[in-house]
Amino acid sequence: MGRFDYSRYVSLTMEFRCNLKCVHCMIEGTMDVLAPQPVEQFTALLEHNAMHRQWSGVILTGSEITLHRDLPEWARMARRHGFEHVRIQTHGMRLASRSFCEELIDAGVDEFFISVAAADAAAHDAITTVPGSFDKTLRGLENLEAYDNVTTITNTVVTAQSYRQLRPLVERLATLQRLAQMEFWVYWPMSEKDEKGLIASHLDVLPHLKDGIAAARALGRGVEVKNFPECLLGADRDALDNDQPQLFIDPAFWTQFMRNGFHQCAHRAQCGSTQCLGLNSAYVDNFGWHADVLSPFPKADAA
Repeated sequence: MGRFDYSRYVSLTMEFRCNLKCVHCMIEGTMDVLAPQPVEQFTALLEHNAMHRQWSGVILTGSEITLHRDLPEWARMARRHGFEHVRIQTHGMRLASRSFCEELIDAGVDEFFISVAAADAAAHDAITTVPGSFDKTLRGLENLEAYDNVTTITNTVVTAQSYRQLRPLVERLATLQRLAQMEFWVYWPMSEKDEKGLIASHLDVLPHLKDGIAAARALGRGVEVKNFPECLLGADRDALDNDQPQLFIDPAFWTQFMRNGFHQCAHRAQCGSTQCLGLNSAYVDNFGWHADVLSPFPKADAA
C-alpha cells in the first residue's frame, strides 16, 4: 500500500518549462499557455497554513520545477512557515549535480518524486526524446542515497512503450535505500482520442503490472497504481490509489483535463468501488468496454 496520506499535502504548479519532450506529456499542447501560480498565491498559502496547520507537506511542481532559480528559496519559505515536508516533482536530471542536491536539501527539500520512464537508457531516452536523460536521472537518485533525511519516490507512466519495463525497472533500482515508494500511473491522453497510440490494453498491461507490484513489495517499497480498473487487480487491488493532494493550478488546465471522460464502465451502475476511475473515452475507443472481464464490486449498502 502507499505510504503517504495525501490529505496532508498541498501541491502548487510553480513552473511550466521543461527540458525534456516526453512522448506521454499530458500538457505539451498547453504548456506555453498555462500560467504558474504567482508567488503571492504561494505566500498566502504559507501564511494560511502557518495559522491553521491544514497540511503538513507541500509539493512544488510544474513541468520541471528544478529549472526555476527560486526553488531553494521557496523551500526555505515553506520550512519557515512550519511545513514538515517539502517535496519536489522532477525528472531528476539536475540532481545529477551533487552540489545542486545539497543546495536543495540544505534549503529544506526532503522528499523527491522522480519520474523514471523505463528500466534502461535506450528505452527511457526514447520516451523522453533526450539522449543521456536516463543516466542523469539515475545519477540523481544515486546522489540522494548519501542523505539520511531524504525520501525518494519514483513515478513511471505506463504506456504501450513502457509497460513491459515495470519489473525490470524495479530490479534496476533495487539497491536504492532511500526509495520508499514506486508509483505506476497508467497513461491517458488529454483528449477523446489516443492520437499517439500510447494507450496499452489493460489486459496486456496486467501481468507486467502485477509483476512490478510484487517485485517492489518484495523490496519493502510502498506501491501506488493510478488509473487502472480495480477489479482486474485481484489481490493487488489495495495498490490502487487515485487520491491526489489538493492542487493549485491554472484553471485552464481543467478544461483540457475534463476531455478525458473518466468513470466510464459497462458495470458502473452496479459497482461499489470508491477508488476506480473506470475507463476513459480514448481507451474505450481503442479497446472497447471489456464487459466480459471487468466485474463490479458489491456496493457497501448491499444486503
